[in-house]
Amino acid sequence: MKKMAIVVVLIGVVAVVLGGVFIGMGVAKNNQLVGAMRVEKVALPLVEGTEPSAIDSAGEAQAAGDIIREHRRGIAPSYQELLGDGRFDPTNPEHLTYAQAMNMENYLYLAVIGFGLIQATVASGVFMVITGVALGSTGVMLYRVNHKLS
Repeated sequence: MKKMAIVVVLIGVVAVVLGGVFIGMGVAKNNQLVGAMRVEKVALPLVEGTEPSAIDSAGEAQAAGDIIREHRRGIAPSYQELLGDGRFDPTNPEHLTYAQAMNMENYLYLAVIGFGLIQATVASGVFMVITGVALGSTGVMLYRVNHKLS
């Protein structure tokens, strides 16, 4: 039983360390994504009439992507309808604006996915830390109980 208690404590320590790594990775990737948005000056006015602030969350990226999608669909309801029977013409300002809007919209929706993955990674890390602490505590209690019984 003493060996089992030590194994449980070790598993708890491993879980805490892995949880810390997951949390660290999530925070680092979040900072990287927010930093990229700031460098590219991707911003959204949160309150109309105020200075735009850098997008730093999934909700803000989703809102900005939805706004761009709405504006893009004001040019044409779909890419096929934009082109009609023709081909993409980069010298046509309408085609070019539509393509740039699609690019920005995709960038923002990828950011939504990125922020979501970051949240899942950090949540997994927090769960690992909590589980590790619980396992470690259980292992210590098992060890103490075993030591008193010996």
